[in-house]
Amino acid sequence: MWETVTSAWNSALLTPLHEPVTLAIPAFVLFLAIEWFAARHLEDATFDPDGRSRPVRGGYERRDARASVSMGAVSILTTTFWKLLALIGYSAIWVYLAPWHLPADAWYTWVILILGVDALFYAYHRMAHRIRLIWATHQAHHSSEYFNFSTALRQKWNNSAEIVMWIPLPLIGVPPWMVFIGFSVNLVYQFFVHTERIGTLPRPIEFVFNTPSHHRVHHGCDPEYLDRNYAGILIVWDRMFGTFQPETHRPTYGLTKPVGTYNIWKLQTREYAAIVRDWRRASSWRDKLGYVFGPPGWAPSGTREADQEVDRAVAVHGHEAQ
Repeated sequence: MWETVTSAWNSALLTPLHEPVTLAIPAFVLFLAIEWFAARHLEDATFDPDGRSRPVRGGYERRDARASVSMGAVSILTTTFWKLLALIGYSAIWVYLAPWHLPADAWYTWVILILGVDALFYAYHRMAHRIRLIWATHQAHHSSEYFNFSTALRQKWNNSAEIVMWIPLPLIGVPPWMVFIGFSVNLVYQFFVHTERIGTLPRPIEFVFNTPSHHRVHHGCDPEYLDRNYAGILIVWDRMFGTFQPETHRPTYGLTKPVGTYNIWKLQTREYAAIVRDWRRASSWRDKLGYVFGPPGWAPSGTREADQEVDRAVAVHGHEAQ
């Protein structure tokens, strides 16, 4: 097993030329710089009465962009830690539990990998919006009220739920190092859908693939946009499972309750702290578990409390979470 771990570590994690995200960093910087340069020639953002910014299309705010890039830089370190843990687990699963080993040089293995990663990402992403404990780490990515390439870098620091979600891949025989490559390809693709500089693409592309138009909807906190368009690469998952929403107007970006901070530590931990507060004041184990594993905004008897974020899914489906 340890030979598999060593081989996968050298293939997917240490050698830069084998890591799609590492290869894509120059492109990330270039596209971010181009978009930022264009944004400098736009007027300043305006603000709603509640303090939420209404940036001009494609605009940047220096503190917001700095927070996003800083969170992305830290995520490189934290992701390496989680990948190491995952690598050990995946290797054990692949060696001892997988009924067969898919050949890395076969085209169909790569098709299974890319489709498998994307389908599992959809499932994980949907869970992240429905289970508060997972939402607590994912909400950091949604906290910006701007939508640009720097927002794509506003990554979470806790990847534990994701690495659990990829377990079926080594279990069906996908080599462990390939799982990381597939995840990285998916992540690189998603960088380029975080922009307002692209409107809509030709209809066949919009029908099959996740596009900037589709992903703008996902980052909107407008009631009709909440909990929609979870796709990574293929929007067909949303079309198949009833979570697709076309872009009908420019979204209001960010969380339903503005975070009001650019402190990257608070942005990452604010929801965990809220869960702890709710857990402590809960009067029963049912309520304690509801605050942790219920949807964001869950409260006993289906009530809402002023200091809780609105349940994103409830706002869409029009019913109380029980």
